[in-house]
Amino acid sequence: MTIRTRTEGGVALVTLDRPERHNAIDLGTAAELAATWRAFRFDDTVRAAVVTGAGGRAFSTGLDRSAADVPQPPSPYSLDDPLLHIGPKANDLWKPVIAAVDGMACGGAFYLLGEADFLIASENSTFFDPHTTYGMVSAYESILMAQRMPLGEVARMALMGTAERLGAARAYEIGLVSELTAPGAAAEVALRRAAVLAAQPTEPVQGTVRALWAAKEAARAQALAHAPQLIALGNLPPDRQAGLFAARTRHGGQEGGQDNGQDGERDGSQGSGPLVG
Repeated sequence: MTIRTRTEGGVALVTLDRPERHNAIDLGTAAELAATWRAFRFDDTVRAAVVTGAGGRAFSTGLDRSAADVPQPPSPYSLDDPLLHIGPKANDLWKPVIAAVDGMACGGAFYLLGEADFLIASENSTFFDPHTTYGMVSAYESILMAQRMPLGEVARMALMGTAERLGAARAYEIGLVSELTAPGAAAEVALRRAAVLAAQPTEPVQGTVRALWAAKEAARAQALAHAPQLIALGNLPPDRQAGLFAARTRHGGQEGGQDNGQDGERDGSQGSGPLVG
């Protein structure tokens, strides 16, 4: 099992448990997440949930490309995305879900963050999107984050790639994160907030969650429908992507859930420009 779950007092804690890969998501993890959210729909002992990552260094660094090679149809109008159904809303779960972020959250992690009802993050958390650096279109990730952040902030994060990270303080300022905690405390605080949600009457809570997402669904659905074509038309060929990954690795960069700790970080306390690490 690559995720752990436990339930107490009406709150389920879902933990991505691949800390040696910075909780990068392989095909097995993706399947487990989808099955977990779907099972929660039928479990009356679960009234709220928290999703987090093990190890304290990362919530998740997205798709583990070393363990998730998915054949693609030869058409710009179709795409098999292994992460498209890892979130709670994609699995028709309308019980409230809080994401607790400690450390890095990047790329494919946004499939989970984009479907959480709100985010709680530690002060040492960072958010970034490496797609363009590695010759790939940030389509689903940008669409999901555009539902949570001002457009200019999403554009900057998506287009800057690995050159810049969004720090926790700035993420709080722009509304991506609703609460900051001390390092290592995000999950604990999120569990306390989830306990409040679990203590509320179940039907009104789920109805409120559904109403909030109904307000966003139309524009989101239309945007997601365009994502396969944009990815198919914009991604570099696999051999060129592999070259970019290899070059980044040779220079001590990030690949497959490994962190180089050298990218610039943009934080509210540091103005609008990147810090040079």
